[in-house]
Amino acid sequence: MSDNNGFLVTEKLVKRFDEAVAVDEVSLSIRKGEIFALLGSSGCGKSTLLRMLAGFETPTSGRILLGGQDVAAVPPYERPVNMMFQSYALFPHLTVWENVAFGLKREGLPKAEIQQRTDEMLGLVQLTPFAKRKPHQLSGGQQQRVALARSLAKRPKLLLLDEPLGALDKKLREQTQFELVNIVEKVGVTCVMVTHDQEEAMTMASRIAIMSKGRVLQVGSPAEIYEHPVNRFVADFIGNVNLFEGKLAVDEPDRCAVDTGIGQIQVGHGITGTMGMPVAFAVRPEKIEISKGAPPSDAGPNVFKGKVKEIAYFGSYNTFIVQAANGQRVKITEANTSRHDLSDITWEDEVNFWWNDIAGVVLRD
Repeated sequence: MSDNNGFLVTEKLVKRFDEAVAVDEVSLSIRKGEIFALLGSSGCGKSTLLRMLAGFETPTSGRILLGGQDVAAVPPYERPVNMMFQSYALFPHLTVWENVAFGLKREGLPKAEIQQRTDEMLGLVQLTPFAKRKPHQLSGGQQQRVALARSLAKRPKLLLLDEPLGALDKKLREQTQFELVNIVEKVGVTCVMVTHDQEEAMTMASRIAIMSKGRVLQVGSPAEIYEHPVNRFVADFIGNVNLFEGKLAVDEPDRCAVDTGIGQIQVGHGITGTMGMPVAFAVRPEKIEISKGAPPSDAGPNVFKGKVKEIAYFGSYNTFIVQAANGQRVKITEANTSRHDLSDITWEDEVNFWWNDIAGVVLRD
């Protein structure tokens, strides 16, 4: 097994608690040096999966391979793995420097090496000037970086992050996301993070596994999961989406059409399905154009009418909720490209809305 393809592999990993199945036959292959996110809502099994990787939970069945070695039965303290918890778990009575050095001292490393590694880690997370402070004298973002430095000081082969930015406020989270990625990439450690925050996963991870009810529904890059969801759950879970339920009316190799409540939708890809089968068409709000006047001549076949029911202003974009003729509400977002770009569309206006045939995707499940 090459280090580049499947440095961390789970094979049909299962965890049962009595009758409940928390993790259900999860098979993943995570590359060396990548930041991989487990994303899902509460109770989907992502934290249990992470705890099995750390050694805090024993799998009911299945294997965990790290660098080709099965570690499923290896106790946590013997694994080349370190886990950083949401609470940071810093020692309040120790200084920042002592917190970072703690694990190295327990390993009985020579004093000179402890000094060198601890200083190196504090430099990496840009906290050298704070070495003598206690955790309570630091901001939330600084505490988070101390916890990261402590996790990396032992040079683990695998770094596990459990909701790493959950305790930070929104602005600090966004800033820390980039810092964290830069630090992890500099060290070159393989990283698996658990989050329920889709924005965090999309920003930080090279690939994402979407989990629901103990199973992995889709694995892919943020762009793949956003643009090509495999089913309704994934489409609905990541970002905003409009779902039009319908039946397959046309299916050719390079195009298909779906009969829906708002009319027939033309799609620029085939799905090799059967005529009349139930499907859903998914299109993101930012892919839809809206206008009070007639649509442009190149608008294509997917032009529909509706009435504006709600408008929300979010600074960088406007959101319109348009009610189509069948009563379905369609969400449309429009970027505000200049300070005075106030749309002439208002409540109760009759509007046209449209998207091109490659803007969305047909989902079977």
